[in-house]
Amino acid sequence: MKKKNGDWTIKATEKRFENDFFKVFEDDVIAPDGKNEKYATIDFPPGVSVLPIDEENNVYITRQFRYALGRDNVEAVAGAIESEGRLAAARREVREELGIEAEDWKYLGKIESDTGITNSRCHLYLARKLTFKKSNPETSENIKLVKIKLDTAVEKVLKGEITHPQACILILKAEKLV
Repeated sequence: MKKKNGDWTIKATEKRFENDFFKVFEDDVIAPDGKNEKYATIDFPPGVSVLPIDEENNVYITRQFRYALGRDNVEAVAGAIESEGRLAAARREVREELGIEAEDWKYLGKIESDTGITNSRCHLYLARKLTFKKSNPETSENIKLVKIKLDTAVEKVLKGEITHPQACILILKAEKLV
């Protein structure tokens, strides 16, 4: 059964791969120019990303090894929304990864990354009025807390030293809001 998707027509869809993190689909399509083609997409569950900021404008981000990059990367706290709502997921992720709880939460909207081939949505939050407890990361995560001034984080984004998209957007938005 054919299905329209914008100017594309999907003739058939086949799931090629699935794990706990994403699904890969391959569609037989008729492209806008009328040609028969294949189009692969990756579907991620929706996620959250959090930037905690204290009263002295220090931001708390993570440094962790990323297998796909083959190196450590500096990032905002991020994770999938599981069975809970997005704010509950944000609270859970920042508590697990950095041991931070916050009284004040500000929703900064969502981003969609790599939209040419992925369906990847991430909801962004600033967390304020922080308290610190013991972190409890997943066993596969070796997360180090990084505490830096917001203006230093902005400089690192502008110099390309922080490249994690969610962290970049959160840091630049935070600069305008605090």
